[in-house]
Amino acid sequence: MTGSDGKLIVVGTPIGNRGDFSPRAEEALRGADTVCAEDTRVTGRLLSLLGIEAHLERCDENVIANRAPQLVERIAGGEVIAFCSDAGMPAVSDPGAVLVDACREAGLPVEVVPGPTAVATAIAASGFATTAFFFGGFLPRKSAERCRLLEGLSDLDACLAFYESPHRTAAALADIAQVLPARQVCLCRELTKLHEEVLRGPAPQVARQVAERGDLKGEVVLVVGPPAADEGRIDPRGPATQARAQELLDTGMSPSRAAKALAAELGVSKNAVYDLFH
Repeated sequence: MTGSDGKLIVVGTPIGNRGDFSPRAEEALRGADTVCAEDTRVTGRLLSLLGIEAHLERCDENVIANRAPQLVERIAGGEVIAFCSDAGMPAVSDPGAVLVDACREAGLPVEVVPGPTAVATAIAASGFATTAFFFGGFLPRKSAERCRLLEGLSDLDACLAFYESPHRTAAALADIAQVLPARQVCLCRELTKLHEEVLRGPAPQVARQVAERGDLKGEVVLVVGPPAADEGRIDPRGPATQARAQELLDTGMSPSRAAKALAAELGVSKNAVYDLFH
């Protein structure tokens, strides 16, 4: 660490409602030598509304890895640099983590000014009673990868929270309904904004409602409720379960399709009945 006054300030910004911007965050941006922004147009509008004149530099996911060493040198030389994402808390499922990591590795001071974050807001809005949650960032784009991820998380005694593109939300909900059909799901869209929407219900029901509406607009957070106390309690040796598995195979279904069908009937993940078919 140097003896200079340089530092990185990570500044949380509103996810929709400008009234959520804190006085401390405003002070940090006003006092910074440089404001690095994911999108200078978005952050520039915020600064203009606040009457802040600042030197803005682009620092999005396409350039931050290459720019981080230079920014570290500038901070070591005494420059105060603030970093803002387009919305919410930088470095949380966000390219800002690269810059924070580089400063930590160089032994430079990092100050975090907390602000709104969509995942915590969605967990609170869901009303799901849980003491733990898993945040998975953005879901994989491909259905097979999404399903593998969800199956791998099915045994967690926690809520599952994900960011999702509005154009992929219907497909993502269909996969959640397939892998975790017994779970409750809460779709949170445009949180804190004028057209905020919170839609909650059984996974198959929410998936069907969204599919019927077509493409959504705005930012989306999906929260999957925790497993029920009896979810997944299947005895693979139970005669009734084994008999039903055999019935499905006798119809000509492949083991994979039969396992998926039985899991849906029982309200559990496919993994829970996998051994019956393999």
